[in-house]
Amino acid sequence: MLRRLFYLLLVKPLVLFLIGLNVRGREHLPNSGPAIVVANHNSHLDTLVLMSLFPQALIPQVHPVAAADYFCRNRWLKAFALNIVGIIPIDRRPSARDGDTLAPLLTALDQGKILILFPEGTRGQPERRGKFKSGVAHLLSKRPDVPITPVFFSGLGKCLPKGEFVLVPFFVDVFIAPAIAWNGRRQGFMEVLEQAFDALQISADKPGCDQG
Repeated sequence: MLRRLFYLLLVKPLVLFLIGLNVRGREHLPNSGPAIVVANHNSHLDTLVLMSLFPQALIPQVHPVAAADYFCRNRWLKAFALNIVGIIPIDRRPSARDGDTLAPLLTALDQGKILILFPEGTRGQPERRGKFKSGVAHLLSKRPDVPITPVFFSGLGKCLPKGEFVLVPFFVDVFIAPAIAWNGRRQGFMEVLEQAFDALQISADKPGCDQG
């Protein structure tokens, strides 16, 4: 209940009144799980804006995947991140074994959840897409039937980029592509995923893309 109220009373008004969103391809977002949504990542607001695109009734089923060392570094932040934002924390230390890192994500998918992942791994420079890490391919190799939906943000990195704490209202374009299926090869899948984001970014860069 607290999660739904947080997104209904705080996040959605923030997105509606302070950030202008032009969403294209909203119909491609999953309406049930198990499913994975992946997005580029260069703003503090990426997760909240992406969560705001889902219907309120679906919020309990949608969980952002986030770094445990950052969001669980003290008990207050941990309680907020887990119980209100609804993250699934993962251990991103090099010493963590792959199976241990993926275990909570696999469990969530087996429970029919929708996961939000940022393949870049951390927030990059404003409006610059970083290199994708292959963690999402490792995850899909273990759950090959789970669809993955690419989402590209354009302009959100100017609203609240990494290292800044003052929100600057800015018009944001959101481009959502049809789901991609696992193709059986990690490297091949990452190439397909990168190509999907390249296509979305080209759409975002077209003159007049914010007119729709």
